[in-house]
Amino acid sequence: MERTDRIVARLPYIALGASVVLVAAAVTVGIPHAPWPIVGSAVVVTAAWLAFWIQMHPEWEHDEPKMIVFFAGLIGRIYLLIWSSPLFGFFVWSAYLLVTRLGSWRRVLAATLVATALAVSHIGGFASLGEPGVLPILLVVLLINAGVAHVMIWVSMWTHEQGLKRNRMVEELALANTKLAAALKENAGLHAQLLAQAREAGVLDERQRMAGEIHDVLAQGLTGIVTQLEATGAAADRPDDWRRHLDNAKRLARDSLTEARRSVQALRPQTLDGAMLPDAIGDLVTDWSRVHEVAAELVTTGTPRPLVPEIEATLLRTAQEALANVGRHADAGRVGLTLSYMEDVVTLDVRDDGHGFDPGEPRAVSEDGGYGLAAMRERLARIAGSLEVESAPGSGTALSACVPAIPVEAAA
Repeated sequence: MERTDRIVARLPYIALGASVVLVAAAVTVGIPHAPWPIVGSAVVVTAAWLAFWIQMHPEWEHDEPKMIVFFAGLIGRIYLLIWSSPLFGFFVWSAYLLVTRLGSWRRVLAATLVATALAVSHIGGFASLGEPGVLPILLVVLLINAGVAHVMIWVSMWTHEQGLKRNRMVEELALANTKLAAALKENAGLHAQLLAQAREAGVLDERQRMAGEIHDVLAQGLTGIVTQLEATGAAADRPDDWRRHLDNAKRLARDSLTEARRSVQALRPQTLDGAMLPDAIGDLVTDWSRVHEVAAELVTTGTPRPLVPEIEATLLRTAQEALANVGRHADAGRVGLTLSYMEDVVTLDVRDDGHGFDPGEPRAVSEDGGYGLAAMRERLARIAGSLEVESAPGSGTALSACVPAIPVEAAA
């Protein structure tokens, strides 16, 4: 755009000089002109007027009063040059480039005045106006010049506006690129922060998983072993009972060791290897009933189907923890479990007729327990499950775990 403006600023001088050369050359073919002092004065005055405003006072383009003064003086000098010689019409064309700087109605008026000067130039100058029949020709030539002039001005202004738009677009793109670079830099920092947070969350989740596994496997196993060893002391005078409690303690120790190894490797519970969930829970209930000498029964409703391993492992752990809580705290005489397969969910209900407790009363975590319900809720929450507990002192306890029924095929 700056180069275009520089070219436009030089063209009037070039056209004016070329017109002077044409006037001088036309003398040889008999085209008259005003006396050379008048021609020279008109050329010098016009060049000085252009230099004064375009080079020395370029702010005229942004000042309406100065703009009017500039074009009024320029139009007067154009007509003076055409009066001096019609060949100065070659210079008049350059005035169209300056007309584009004007506002809408001023641009139309200035273009019409310039077109009129060109029309006079085309018919041979002011001297030809007195000849008969010239006026109709002048009007036709004026209409042609005015039409061409307005089209040229419109194209020039459209091109100028497109150039300004391109410049603005380039500036906006540069600004957008700068903002994008800053955003990318900021995103890189946020990405690093998110990675750090993800690592921390992963560590915390793994800690919670290991805490649950330790509670479900080691704590329950050790509790069972302690219970059986204490029972051996009470059955010292009964060799058969003493041997049975000791065998139970050994078996619990072996099972707990195996489960601990598998938990560290984040594998499924051993009882689920090669077995359906109802069978695994049924074996768990049978073993628990035999060890604790409490009647326990599992009822399965619906059509059992393989679920994703995480869901089956969570339900098995929930049943294991619920039975452990009954054996440790409830002093129940009967326990009933119901495993229900429904269309969208699977529920596990555990009921006992033990002492019961107040679910709203906070339980402190100690060596005697207090972590079981929280561990079950955390484990179920990790697979979008839920846990509901209903109990009251002296009225037993009912526990209901609900998990989504996601089949193995859907996970694959």
